[in-house]
Amino acid sequence: MKKIFSSLPFRLILGIAVGIICGLVFPESVMKVIVTLQYIMGQLITFCVPLIIIGFIAPSITKLGANASRLLGVAVVIAYVSSICAALMSMGAGYALIPHLSIDTSVEGLRELPGVVFELNIPQIMPVMSALVLSVLIGLAATWTKSQRFIGLLAEFQDIVLDIVKKVIIPVLPFYIAATFCNLSFEGMITRQLPAFLQIILIVMLGHYIWLAVLYLLAGAYSKKNPWEVLRHYGPAYLTAVGTMSSAATLAVALDCARKSKVLRHDMVSFGIPLFANIHLCGSVLTEVFFVMTISKMLYGSIPSVGTMVLFCLLLGIFAIGAPGVPGGTVMASLGLITGILLFGDEGTGLMLAIFALQDSFGTACNVTGDGALTLMLTGYAEKHGLKSEERETPVL
Repeated sequence: MKKIFSSLPFRLILGIAVGIICGLVFPESVMKVIVTLQYIMGQLITFCVPLIIIGFIAPSITKLGANASRLLGVAVVIAYVSSICAALMSMGAGYALIPHLSIDTSVEGLRELPGVVFELNIPQIMPVMSALVLSVLIGLAATWTKSQRFIGLLAEFQDIVLDIVKKVIIPVLPFYIAATFCNLSFEGMITRQLPAFLQIILIVMLGHYIWLAVLYLLAGAYSKKNPWEVLRHYGPAYLTAVGTMSSAATLAVALDCARKSKVLRHDMVSFGIPLFANIHLCGSVLTEVFFVMTISKMLYGSIPSVGTMVLFCLLLGIFAIGAPGVPGGTVMASLGLITGILLFGDEGTGLMLAIFALQDSFGTACNVTGDGALTLMLTGYAEKHGLKSEERETPVL
């Protein structure tokens, strides 16, 4: 029993429950403190994200040796294909279901959160995408030049980052999630906005689970390994993603979950999980496609044509690769597509941002959980092509 109470999933669920209850009863004076604490913890977690990316991807590339460039290309391709196929599935569901839905579009009545008491800005050493590109370039260059001294330095940096994750990020996460849900509960986001869009949110969540099932079945069939041995460890990562609404902020827990799997190669985990956290956004893409079709029907009287939606899906997959793994990152990166291809006005864009925010946590959870399936595909690819692992075993957190 003590082991259950001290486990990360229990602490995350407890944080969500306590946060919602506190948000319903706390006065504005107390919420000022909660908002400030959530801001500071968010700054700390965000600061560590580039360190985690560099600390895992760059050393992992050096361990891949001459195969690094090929595996990087495979990873990008499967991430793009996953996002595109998820978008097309969502498009088909939209044409089949949206004409039969009756949806209340009222989203008024939210309370405004108080401002932070003081700002403790902890800027990242570099943006997330810069860290991703730097990790790839440094890893490839160290491999090409066979710089053993620098390769050893990167391996030691990975150990340092692992300790930061274990002793700083993971202990802070339950409190950060509790504060996040406390803010949402105080605003009324959970109790007022959610019922208005419950139908489409449930449909989209079902789409997430269908797509995850497809990904894991395909990964298991390709790798000849049991996909459940990966999926069953992803509970803490899923719950963390629901609470943080950010693939980047969930990265530490996702690495921990993936490393517990007996069928994933550790070198593929260290390489794939941080990479996919930034380029694989299948859940967010699936959600956005269904939502833009719904809003187009609501506000403009019709769903965009099939040709328009196919173009939107293909381009959205590209934009998703470059979208930041932060709350609302996908929809913010694709606003140009929404206004340029779908011709949404200010009202449509504003409603899209509001409704996307309602389920952003579940889309992020789908993204993060799907990364495990793609990493299983990478493991299968490496074994099928005889790519030897030089990764030393790193204990799980």
